[in-house]
Amino acid sequence: QGQLVESGGGLVRAGGSLRLSCAASGTIFSGKTMGWYRQAPGKQRELVATITTGGMTIYAASVKGRFTISRDNAKNAVDLQMNSLKPEDTAVYYCNAGVRSLSRTGDYWGQGTQVTVSS
Repeated sequence: QGQLVESGGGLVRAGGSLRLSCAASGTIFSGKTMGWYRQAPGKQRELVATITTGGMTIYAASVKGRFTISRDNAKNAVDLQMNSLKPEDTAVYYCNAGVRSLSRTGDYWGQGTQVTVSS
């Protein structure tokens, strides 16, 4: 059974940085596009970034140039480096395995990690 475990969230001031990590079981990571999504209070979950097994990436316009998604296929891990954080980046961030398209997520989700950016 697939499992995703996120870590690295926390409280940071605007302009600061955080790095999120997601550890996945091999069965749901290997050969799969991985993604990070976020959900702010009162808002729908939205795509932040995705990365294919070959390393091709897609970013939401709101984070492009500030966030970097990466993966280590040998360790079954995907990270999200977040720089120049803004208060509007405050949300629960989720790792997703098996992203199908920009509008179709995969079947596996982590438990989420809270990111709070203070002004």
